[in-house]
Amino acid sequence: MINIVLFEPEIPGNTGNIMRTCVATNSKLHLIKPLGFSLEDKYVKRSAVNYLEHLDYTVYENWDDFKSKNNGTFYYLTRYGKKPHTSFDYSNKEENIYLVFGKESTGIPKEILREDLDHCMRIPMTDKVRALNLSNSVAIMVYEVLRQQGFNDLLFKEPHKSEDFIIED
Repeated sequence: MINIVLFEPEIPGNTGNIMRTCVATNSKLHLIKPLGFSLEDKYVKRSAVNYLEHLDYTVYENWDDFKSKNNGTFYYLTRYGKKPHTSFDYSNKEENIYLVFGKESTGIPKEILREDLDHCMRIPMTDKVRALNLSNSVAIMVYEVLRQQGFNDLLFKEPHKSEDFIIED
């Protein structure tokens, strides 16, 4: 299973977009408090549109609470990472993969990263940008894992449309 972990997310629009991505990819969302917004916030609902009812998510009090309840391989996306995100093998569909993302303003705390430096990574970019938008980074990572796993039964065409809907009048 692919698990998206947001450590203390601050911006409701980013989290709403990530919620939609989780529903689209059958990924589970883990939210670690404190959150910079209410989950009842109209901005989260607007970004996630009508998909919240399909979202599989859990909220945790803190990092220790999260770690005590989840087992698997943890991958940390951080500006301090020295390996590209594509250098890891995510192909084992039986493995619980946790993609961990930090808060928008400061990222993942260094004390958490120090626990597993071998799984710290960075999406390559120019020296003119410190980091990509959080929801964009999540989408890039989730789809890299899915690509390596053969897209895990995701649809390659819009549901409820015929194979030739684009050429039909």
